[in-house]
Amino acid sequence: MSSLQPPTFQDVLAARKRIAPYLRPTTLYRYPLLDELIGGEAWVKHENHQPVGAFKVRGGVNLAAQLTADERKRGLITASTGNHGQSVAYGARLFGVRAIIGMPEGANPGKVASIRNLGAEIIFHGRIFDEAKKRVEELAEEKGYRFVHPGDEPDLIAGVGTYTLEILEELPDAEVIVVPIGGGSGASGACIVSQAVNPSIQVIGAQAEKAPAAYLTWKSRERTEAAMETFAEGLATAAPFMLPQSILWKHLSDFVLVSEEEMLRAIVHYLERTHNLAEGAAAAALAGGIKLRDRLRGKKVVLVMSGGNVSATNLRRALEIDS
Repeated sequence: MSSLQPPTFQDVLAARKRIAPYLRPTTLYRYPLLDELIGGEAWVKHENHQPVGAFKVRGGVNLAAQLTADERKRGLITASTGNHGQSVAYGARLFGVRAIIGMPEGANPGKVASIRNLGAEIIFHGRIFDEAKKRVEELAEEKGYRFVHPGDEPDLIAGVGTYTLEILEELPDAEVIVVPIGGGSGASGACIVSQAVNPSIQVIGAQAEKAPAAYLTWKSRERTEAAMETFAEGLATAAPFMLPQSILWKHLSDFVLVSEEEMLRAIVHYLERTHNLAEGAAAAALAGGIKLRDRLRGKKVVLVMSGGNVSATNLRRALEIDS
């Protein structure tokens, strides 16, 4: 279990004030065309409308805004499959801080280009995220960079928790929030806010069957690594992050695994029924909702569209599987 102290609801409130000058609230739209798929009243929180196309930017800005003078001088280093890297790069640019992002070989080219355009340096290392993470941890030790853990960072969790604040301010009678889980920062932030505002709200996580480390850890209540073979890079972690897990163990209502095909079909459902591009991780929330439709019947359900940075390759795969 992580020795870090989980962020509080007050930390999320402080994060909202901190990021407000830089990020606008995202839209929450009602989509009756999704009702028949999930069985309930479907709402979508559009984190794909963030300036980097994903929810994690909230955490990056919140963290960068609180760096000490020494940390700013040393610079930031982290590992990412894409969206977390964009988040750190975006926050670093706002506050004039050097950022280095370690990424696995073959990372999503759109996310790579975005990180570069935000002014960060990229180091490619290894086949999967966990190999890139190990390399940047070594560099942080050698060079003295401030290592930003992709999941075990209270300021990241507090920052991304702000999207759930927005959901519940706009839709206070929401009954279920379905959140994609890779590392778990988004879901743990949703749990913190929901517990403070209305503990009866169910927060349900959705993860890829082919990258189930977080699910297995949540279910067994002990750290469990697993094979990582999903196309959804936002869910592609082979080892769990224990700070988010410490929150999920207490407050996550349920956790569902979805297949690669179910996520690909959900990408098409989102495109056809909401006219939005969802990346694989974002599509996992809808795929999870479809899988749980009997349980969600008649409920007011918010699906978190966590990001829209789908690669052309994966979009083609989704369209072909649905044809």
